[in-house]
Amino acid sequence: MLSVVSAVNRTVPISQFNRGLAGQIFSDVKKTGPKVVMKNNEAEVVILPPQEYVELMDILNDYELLSLALERMEHFDSSTLISEEEMDRELGITQEEYDSVGEVEFE
Repeated sequence: MLSVVSAVNRTVPISQFNRGLAGQIFSDVKKTGPKVVMKNNEAEVVILPPQEYVELMDILNDYELLSLALERMEHFDSSTLISEEEMDRELGITQEEYDSVGEVEFE
């Protein structure tokens, strides 16, 4: 948990941007991490390095996928499952068609 001093050190008044200090602020964000920009004594935006943003978005995406999977598992009924062979018959897919595709790479 952030201490009060650490939280204060992470805030930047918006007036610093108006004074032409954006470059310095961005440099500081790269060195020390996110900053909270304050406007009228309220948090307006958070500035963070692009890699941290990407990591946060990845975590959020993983969480959303996990939530969806858990929700689907709550309604899972194994009696509704059908075999691969049954599905192939329903879709009219033959072994020859599988063989003609070649190797598929999954990520």
